[in-house]
Amino acid sequence: MKPSLRAGLTHSRSVEIDEKRCIGFMGREGMVYATPAMVSDVEYTCRDFLLQHLDEGEDSVGTQVVIDHLAATPLGLKASIEIRVQEVEKRRVTFAFTVRDSVEEVGRGTHTRFVVDTAKTRERLAAKRAKAGLA
Repeated sequence: MKPSLRAGLTHSRSVEIDEKRCIGFMGREGMVYATPAMVSDVEYTCRDFLLQHLDEGEDSVGTQVVIDHLAATPLGLKASIEIRVQEVEKRRVTFAFTVRDSVEEVGRGTHTRFVVDTAKTRERLAAKRAKAGLA
């Protein structure tokens, strides 16, 4: 990890709420931003931000998401994801986030990521696959 990563840094990203991000079980008029899609968007926003602060051969994996999905965002609106580095403790990075559409705050919470050595992670996964008979 580079020394540039520290608490207080912020980043934002905008996403369009398209069909793949929406629930589909309430018909076209009921298509709104799905909670799992919001979680995914938050995770990728945090990961993509972290990459600029990581050394070659490092990446990060999500370990916890605490989310309050506060309001519905209809298909076609945009949502802004605002993240702030809350804490950096060794290889654990905790973010606070808010998600807003053009009308209101629609989500908020925290997300924790762990910085990993990609080569070591691949080795551990290969060993687990072998142990499970998948190699």
